[in-house]
Amino acid sequence: MLKLMKLELRKHKLGWYWKGVLIANLLIVVFMGLLPSLDDELEVAFASYEEVFLAMGTMVRVVYVIFASVLISSFIIQEYNNKTISVLFTYPVLRKKLIAAKLLLIMAITLVTILISNVMVVASFLALNAFMDIMQGTLSTELMVHQTVNMLIQGLSAVGISMVPLYFGMRKKSAAATIISSVLLIGIISSNNGGFSIGQFIAVPITVGLIGLAIAYLSFKNVDNTDIA
Repeated sequence: MLKLMKLELRKHKLGWYWKGVLIANLLIVVFMGLLPSLDDELEVAFASYEEVFLAMGTMVRVVYVIFASVLISSFIIQEYNNKTISVLFTYPVLRKKLIAAKLLLIMAITLVTILISNVMVVASFLALNAFMDIMQGTLSTELMVHQTVNMLIQGLSAVGISMVPLYFGMRKKSAAATIISSVLLIGIISSNNGGFSIGQFIAVPITVGLIGLAIAYLSFKNVDNTDIA
């Protein structure tokens, strides 16, 4: 499986992806730094470090769930549309194993990117805060440990959530449907209405994440007996 994942990684040039990661992280940090100065009322959003971490974590997950849908489109949907998947299926390897390798690679890239991006964004914001005094008070070790665990759990659930758009993409073999469904899904989960967000309840993203993993499995469960066309 690892060999198949490495071959997929070599086949798909991901330079564009990593450039996008750097740009997205930079924009998140800049946005977080500028947000309090945009409007006096917005300062309430940074009343505590907990809310700062919540905002940063939410933005990171939103960005990379959408990025994951782009990877799904590139690795799977477009190969079906271009019929190049038929060449891949001529390899002396089970189709199910080939698709599983693609999905595992996408999930691994998404998880690693979310975790690294969280670290980068938090570290950059804290460095920016040291010069601009965006937040008052001190950041306790206890809070950092709690937020680290929370970001890990949220990151794992985001990986599962990123698989849900696969269902919509595979139904019509549409890259657009894959990406649009990811935007709508993560938008609903991360939406904030008067300070209330369903994503605040950890059970919600975890449940949707598990549904996403089930969808990922069902999407290639019978691929060995399915007509490519």
